[in-house]
Amino acid sequence: MVTQVPSVRGTKRPGSRKQRPMSGTGGRTAALFLTPFFAVFAVAMVAPVIYAVVLSFFAQQKSGLGFSEAKTSFVGLENYLQVLQSESFVGGIGRLALYCAIYIPCMVGGALAFALLLDAAVARARKLFQLLVFLPHAVPGVIAALIWAYLYTPGVSPIVSALESGGVAVNFLDHQMILPSIVNIAVWEWTGYNVIILFTALQAVPREILEAARVDGAGEIRSALSIKLPLVLPALSVIMLFTVIGTLQLFTEPSIISKATASVTSTWVPNMWAYDAAFNRHNLNQAAAASIIIALMAAVLSWAVTRFSSRTNKA
Repeated sequence: MVTQVPSVRGTKRPGSRKQRPMSGTGGRTAALFLTPFFAVFAVAMVAPVIYAVVLSFFAQQKSGLGFSEAKTSFVGLENYLQVLQSESFVGGIGRLALYCAIYIPCMVGGALAFALLLDAAVARARKLFQLLVFLPHAVPGVIAALIWAYLYTPGVSPIVSALESGGVAVNFLDHQMILPSIVNIAVWEWTGYNVIILFTALQAVPREILEAARVDGAGEIRSALSIKLPLVLPALSVIMLFTVIGTLQLFTEPSIISKATASVTSTWVPNMWAYDAAFNRHNLNQAAAASIIIALMAAVLSWAVTRFSSRTNKA
């Protein structure tokens, strides 16, 4: 006896619903929730940038012998030319470039090494190492700079005293050592933060691939260089991007250290130059021009790092 199965074509299962395109109500709801974000973004981010751009094209000028009231005049690119012709500003850019050349390899290389070591460590010790490595990042930048200013100052620093007792005389605040000293503060602050990012990326690496590599005879170093490192390149690219942007914003550490030594001037880096122009020399127009130049530098370097990272990840 053959049982005929009824055709299911054209029938509807109980409880099934036909999918409908999103109505206009859903779009209006999304717009309602996104409106506060875009409003705050426009007021807090877009408007100040536009104001700085407009401000950079004007200058306060006095006619005659300078006794008359200053008038705001349109000067075009004159503020930009004066900023770029300033020896202190150009010197600050060169100093910042040297800072980047030392800081980025030390911090990124150290973060990658710590992350690989954490990934290879036993589970019981891993949590403790994560906490110890990340702890410096929990300290605010101003407090960290104050701590290291104390540790660098001769006569009160236990580090300097210990080195002197061993016959090593080092002045961390003199002209030759001030740049590595500031690099050390930044490395101490930010290495732990990037270790957590890289360690999280390493945890996403399939364990089957690593076990297969061990079966083939690959050790921890070979697995780290040939398997783990290529798979965390996207996370490493993000770290490089934010690190490059962050280095151009260097301000807190040298500003605090400048209170303890004359080796750091008020125009030591471009951000300090802009701050000095705005609040010490009261030239908001040149400060705005300097800020726009720094922003353009950040945009160009971000584009270069992104292009390089995309080519590296494709390769």
